[in-house]
Amino acid sequence: MIKRLLAATSIATLCLVSAASAAENVEMWVRSGIGDAFKKVVEAYNSGHENKVVMTEVPFSELVQKYATAIAGGQAPDALSMDLIYNPAFAAAGQLEDLTDWAKSLPYFNSLSPSHVRLGTYQDRIYGLPLSVETSVFAWNKDLYKKAGLDPEKAPASWDEITANAEKIRALGDDTYGFYFSGGGCGGCMIFTFTPLVWGAGADILSADSKTATLDTPQMRKAVDIYRNMIKKDLVPAGAASDNGANFLTFTNGKIGQQSLGAFAIGTLVTEHPDINFGVTLIPGVDGKPSSFAGGDNFVITKGTKKIDAVKEFLEYVYSMDGQKIMAKYGSLPTRGDIADKVLEGLDPRMQVGLKAIGVAKTPYTLQFNDVINSANGPWASFTNAAIFGDDVDGAFSSAQSEMQSIIDSGQ
Repeated sequence: MIKRLLAATSIATLCLVSAASAAENVEMWVRSGIGDAFKKVVEAYNSGHENKVVMTEVPFSELVQKYATAIAGGQAPDALSMDLIYNPAFAAAGQLEDLTDWAKSLPYFNSLSPSHVRLGTYQDRIYGLPLSVETSVFAWNKDLYKKAGLDPEKAPASWDEITANAEKIRALGDDTYGFYFSGGGCGGCMIFTFTPLVWGAGADILSADSKTATLDTPQMRKAVDIYRNMIKKDLVPAGAASDNGANFLTFTNGKIGQQSLGAFAIGTLVTEHPDINFGVTLIPGVDGKPSSFAGGDNFVITKGTKKIDAVKEFLEYVYSMDGQKIMAKYGSLPTRGDIADKVLEGLDPRMQVGLKAIGVAKTPYTLQFNDVINSANGPWASFTNAAIFGDDVDGAFSSAQSEMQSIIDSGQ
């Protein structure tokens, strides 16, 4: 009897030890500034699952290089929240797990954000799936509109209107300005908020096959002129020229009348700045037709991780109704179109503008995104800075067009 009891106790103890050892800690890196949406969904997952996600924030400007270095040194995390624009390059380098079969087995696969899936695909195989969906939108401060004698409920639909509104807001004086953008070499900021001006008008900075730089177009010239004109009229704070993205959410200070932002800012404003009365609309192109940047992060898994099942479990939680609602509550748009309306039910109606932007949004696909666009010293960041703030617009166009093409050619 005692022997049988001891044996049973030993078996029970062994089962408990085995169960405990089966729980895994998934190491995951995210970029700084990702916002509360992902942090909150991690907290919710960890509170209800044996497996845990250990999240580490890495400065946005360092993440790509740090991840590449970690892979080379065999010290990479199990998973990464990667800006979707970098997905093609890491997939092409063979550094990510092929998720194709598992992804296509998900019953809601065809409803996942198409731009994210497209950027997560390389040579017809899927290496990244949508984690957070982001679009760029145009915001205006309704209280400042009212003070300036403008209709606070009327969304501007053209850049002539935006400029005229900015002038009236600036006339309020002191440190109140009509418009803001992060222009000091922040390539990521400017691809996100500035290119919609030309995309809406049918132009682009790269050809459809990404093999040719198409920067110098009448539409881009007009977009540059719009921004230069606002600077000339002192409608934009001087700090915009040196802002590398650190002050991207300047709109939250209540002194900026208008700014192109990310849809994530809607959640940030609602939860952290309830005192700011604001409206959102789509970003007009230079001809008035709207566009947007489809951004955000893809979820990627480092090739060779031993915790792939635990990682997949977490991502499936993110895709669940509970996970999607948590993400949306803190500003991330739904990644699943099939449940988007239910996910946003009861949330701030302005989130619908961010969702609507997906239908007119674009995302450049290139293996050289960092070198061409995102790098602070790259041709796109240098171009927007020089063309908008500098004295030689023609030179800025010529130099950037040539450098962009050189980078593209060297990578082919």
